[in-house]
Amino acid sequence: MLVVAGLVIAFVLVLILSNRRTRSCRWRADRRQDRDGQSYYRCMACGAQVFTSNGKPPLDCAVNPRDTQED
Repeated sequence: MLVVAGLVIAFVLVLILSNRRTRSCRWRADRRQDRDGQSYYRCMACGAQVFTSNGKPPLDCAVNPRDTQED
């Protein structure tokens, strides 16, 4: 019973603390395509391609930017 309660709590914490903007994104670095001090990343889920200047994967999905609203 205690194990089940622990798993439920862990699942709820993952949902609360995960970044919804990039939940479906799977960024992979390709160092061969880096240029001018920028790192190249490609999303394996949607195919988006971006460059970042900090060497880390993007924080937002490149295909569905959060500023865009659907009509």
